[in-house]
Amino acid sequence: MPPRPPSPSLFSRAHLPLAVSAVALVTLGAFENRAVGTALPTLVRDFDAVSSFGLAAAAPIAAFVASLALAGVWADRAGPVPPLRAGVVTFAVAQVLVGTAGGMPQVIAGRLLSGLAEGLIDVGIMVLIARALPEELRPRMFSLFAASWILPSVVGPFLTGLVTEAAGWRWVFLGALAVLVPVWLVLRPVLRTVSSTTAVSSTASAARPGGPSGAGGALAVLPWAVVAAASAFGLSLAGEHLAADPVPAVAVVVAGAAGVGIAAVRLLPRGTFRLRRGLPAVVAQRAFTATAIGAVGAWLPLLLTLVHGFTATTAGISLTLTGVMWALGSWLQARDHGYPPATVLRAGLAAMTAGLAVAALLAWPAVPPGVGLAGWALAGVGMGLASPVLSLLTLAASDSTNQGRNVGAAQLAGSLSTAAALAVSGAAVALAGPGPATFAGILVAGGVAALAGLLSAGRVVGEREPAADAVAADDEVVPAAARAR
Repeated sequence: MPPRPPSPSLFSRAHLPLAVSAVALVTLGAFENRAVGTALPTLVRDFDAVSSFGLAAAAPIAAFVASLALAGVWADRAGPVPPLRAGVVTFAVAQVLVGTAGGMPQVIAGRLLSGLAEGLIDVGIMVLIARALPEELRPRMFSLFAASWILPSVVGPFLTGLVTEAAGWRWVFLGALAVLVPVWLVLRPVLRTVSSTTAVSSTASAARPGGPSGAGGALAVLPWAVVAAASAFGLSLAGEHLAADPVPAVAVVVAGAAGVGIAAVRLLPRGTFRLRRGLPAVVAQRAFTATAIGAVGAWLPLLLTLVHGFTATTAGISLTLTGVMWALGSWLQARDHGYPPATVLRAGLAAMTAGLAVAALLAWPAVPPGVGLAGWALAGVGMGLASPVLSLLTLAASDSTNQGRNVGAAQLAGSLSTAAALAVSGAAVALAGPGPATFAGILVAGGVAALAGLLSAGRVVGEREPAADAVAADDEVVPAAARAR
């Protein structure tokens, strides 16, 4: 009997550079995400521009939403390398702009570029994984991505505070360049290899009936990407002014939510709102899970502070729990358990639903907070199980003609739903006050979103996009059934 060939490994010579550089990029982005929240208040105080805090916080969100839609079309047209390169360069320019800023206009410009870079990198790295990694290694790669957020979540705010106090907030941004350079040097050989293999396939896919239309595709997406970005921007700014001016802020929330809905209909796969089987249901699941975890988690530090008397430092335990438990769930899904993706997705959504039901007890002062936090930890494990599976299902429902658009659509669904949910919950807090009943309503709403995902999880397997019925790769046709494994 011939010996079995060794199983592929992320740490083999062929895949190690990609694994190391991709994880380093994600870790760098996570540190930047956590660092900005810590350094931004000091930055606006130094410029005597506290009123511009909301603008600086909302600018990257708007740019990120627009970038996702455009990066998807670009990646389908030219492969993952050009948008990824552009994203890394844009990230570097953004850090320099903010780190050398002489006033808030330059800071806002840098923050806009930062959001643009995040969208380009997110879509580019996902399509790069689809092109460069075997299917059996992708769950492990996504598990490493989740683990990449643990260190930034635990020590990021502390380190940022030390750097800000010792050297100034500028070095929080400029210091990222010292990490970006070696990461880029490791990534360059991988990009050269992938670029040479995708040039032919990108040209062929553009010529096929289902392929993207290049500039025409970008022009078709651009107006709706702008509407989505403007709506997300309005929702974010409204959240900053709800306490001071609730009536106009609520009006902006309503208009922004309507804009998000209209843009989503145009930018997301047809049938997403009807939970059509296959990719549309996968994209809808992104919205359910993002709403359940993202929109609830944002309020937990405030809840713990007001309801249970936690200090600002100890209230951050909810953020730490999210990062650690998410990584644990992602590690579990990457194990060789033999369960199909839909089963793992159901398990994750069930854990999220149950965990959020228990976490709702945090809204009652008489209940020990440890009980509710245990529920939140379970919800974090569930998100760690579900999120990578949704990424795998997105790639399985895609081919070289639509990987970028599908990846961008899935992330766009999560971003828009979170922005809308945060704005609506913010309006509730402004109108009803930050009391136990309001927080309970937010937690219950998150649980309902997770439950809706659980009840519709079976629809993620089914119909495929017409262009993805079969894919030509190196003159070999791969049946759809084999790729949906």
